[in-house]
Parts: sequence; structure tokens; C-alpha cells
Amino acid sequence: MHLICVTGPPAVGKMTVGRAVCDLTGFRLFHNHMSIEPLLGVYDFGTPSFRRINAMIRREVIAESVVAGLPGLVFTFAIDLDDPRELEQLQELVESVERAGAPVDVVELCAPQHVRLAREGGADRMDHKRSKRDVDWARAHVVDLESRARFTTDPARDGERLLPGHRHLRLDNDHADARRTAERIVTELGLARL
Repeated sequence: MHLICVTGPPAVGKMTVGRAVCDLTGFRLFHNHMSIEPLLGVYDFGTPSFRRINAMIRREVIAESVVAGLPGLVFTFAIDLDDPRELEQLQELVESVERAGAPVDVVELCAPQHVRLAREGGADRMDHKRSKRDVDWARAHVVDLESRARFTTDPARDGERLLPGHRHLRLDNDHADARRTAERIVTELGLARL
């Protein structure tokens, strides 16, 4: 199984690009809101219970993907690069794939905040992310999160990577063509196409 970790700030296009990669490769998509949305009915976002159970679901889905023999899994998430707990949790998520000797690659998507704010309210987000349906709240949430967290690597920090020892591809996704970004990912990572 090949794990592609697609990361970046909110509304950068992780799920949409991830789906396009899956369309090209036959990999499966596990986007971050697949574990977030079911928990929001029970726990408030970011509470200790929410964080624990969200991490457990993600860890188990990724581990079971190895056992199930999936050809590949595209996992999307946003991570605060300045929070050691989140970086440690990411390492725990990929451990089962590493133990199996399978490849793990990181794809980091970037786009300016104004582009991402304009994406709030888009059909993809409304269909798959119930918590984003209040567009004004979603936009304010993006701004608030980014005032407290760093979601992209800093090119000035030589060699900064989310998962040292694994390939890390950083791409601008400030356009509206997810297929174009997916094509670049598939080509640059040398993924087999359907």
C-alpha cells in the first residue's frame, strides 16, 4: 500500500485534489472530514475527547488499509507545524505503513488566503463538510485558525519536512484545476496510472 499524505491549510483543495489523484491511480480517499464530521455531533471540535477519538479513527483506517491490501490511500489533513503534539500524532498515523515497508509521501498544497476564503461555500465543501455550510463562520474560522497555527512549511527553513525521510512535494494550488495539480502529483511521485 502506498500512502499519500496531502496537507495544507483549510480550503487549499486537499480533498478535491486527493479525489483527482484517486481518479488517476485507483487509490482510495480518506479526507480529514470523514473522521471529523461524525464526531462533531458528540464532541466539540478540538476538545481532548474529540482529538483522541479522531486520532484513533484515523490511525485505525490507515492501519487497516495496509492489512486490506489497498493499492494506495490518499489521506488529507491540516496540521499545525508548530505543535509538537500534532507532528507526533502524524508520525503515529504513518507507523503502520512504515512497518509494512510501504511508501509514504507528503504532498503539501499552498494557496493565498484570499483564494482559499473564496473557496468556502463551494459545492465540494458543502457536500462533504457539514460543518462548513455556514460560509461566514467557515471563513472566519479559517482566519482564526491561521492566526493561531502555521499550516505550511517555510521555504526559508532549509529542508523543513513534515515526515523526515519521506518525499515531500510542495505545490501551489491557487488555481481551480484540481486535475492539473493531481497530474503533477502522479507524475512527480511516479505513481502508476489506471
